[in-house]
Amino acid sequence: MNDQILFENVSKFYGEILGVNRVNLSIPRGITSLVGPNGSGKTTLMNLMTGLIRPTRGRIQVLGCRTDEPEKLFRILGYSTQFDSFPKGLTGYQFIYSYLRVGGRDSQDAEQLAWQAIERVNLAEAATRKIAGYSKGMRQRIRLAQALCHDPRVLVLDEPLNGLDPLARSEMIALFRAAAEQGCHVIISSHILHEVDMISDQVVLLSTGYVVAEGQIQSVRQEILEHPAQILIRCNRPRDLAAKMMESGHTIEVRIHNDERGLLIKTRDADGFYLMLNQMAVNGIDIESVAPADDDVNSVYEYLIGNEEVVR
Repeated sequence: MNDQILFENVSKFYGEILGVNRVNLSIPRGITSLVGPNGSGKTTLMNLMTGLIRPTRGRIQVLGCRTDEPEKLFRILGYSTQFDSFPKGLTGYQFIYSYLRVGGRDSQDAEQLAWQAIERVNLAEAATRKIAGYSKGMRQRIRLAQALCHDPRVLVLDEPLNGLDPLARSEMIALFRAAAEQGCHVIISSHILHEVDMISDQVVLLSTGYVVAEGQIQSVRQEILEHPAQILIRCNRPRDLAAKMMESGHTIEVRIHNDERGLLIKTRDADGFYLMLNQMAVNGIDIESVAPADDDVNSVYEYLIGNEEVVR
C-alpha cells in the first residue's frame, strides 16, 4: 500500500547486539508515537525507516518507496534526530537554506522555503544568529525546521520535545497536529507518557527490540493512576514553585535540588499537574525545562508491560 509505512518481518542486529527483531508494522497517516525506555529500539526503528541503516532481514517501504533509494526517499521524508550536528559557523537561516540547495532547489525557491520553515517553528528573530549561540530548545526547533522545509509527506522526529519549555512544547504539539491534519505521517519517539496520550492517534510500544503492543492508547492514563510519575523541572524560583505544587494537591512529593535551580516532583495526576504547570509558567515563574526522571520512566514502562515474558 502506497499510503502507509510498512515493516515486514524486519530485524536489525549490530553484530550480536539486537536492535529490533521480527517487526511487522503498518503505520497509517496521523501521529504515531514510538514509546519505550532507552535501549528499547525506538531510534533503530526510525533509522531503519529513514534508510540511515539497513535491516539485517525483512523489507521496509515508506509510501511505496524503498529505503535503499535515498534520493527518492528524502523527497517525501523529513528527519529530525535528537542529536546536535551542525556545520560550524552557520546561522539558522544558512543551515536551512544550504540544506535546500543541496537538495536541488534553486536559490530563490530555497530562500522562500527556508523562511517559511523558520517561521513555522517561531524562530524568525534568531534566524540570522549563529546556531552555536542557540539554546537547546532553539537548536531543537531549527532541526525541526530542516525536517519541515521541503514539505515532506512523512515526518520522523526523534524526541522532538526534549529541552523545550511548556509554551514551546505546546507550540510544537500544535504544529505536529496541523501537519497530521494535512495528511502527513508524523512519527514521534517519546518516553513522556502524558504527551503520547495527548497527541497520538496511535502508539507502538517497544521493549528490548520487540514490538509488544500497538494501537490507540486511551487506556494508558487509567492504568497509571496508581503509579506516580516523577518529573524534573528547572526553574528560577524552585521554592516558590514547590510551595504552589504542594498547595495544589496535584503532587505527593516535592524535592528541591541542591543547586537551587530545580525540583523533582511525584504526581498521580499528570493531567492536572501539566495544566497547573502551564498556568504557573505565564504567572511569573520562569520554567526553563520539564523532563521525566529517567529511572521512573523505565519503571512506569515496566508497569505498563508487566513482568510477563514477551511472546516472540
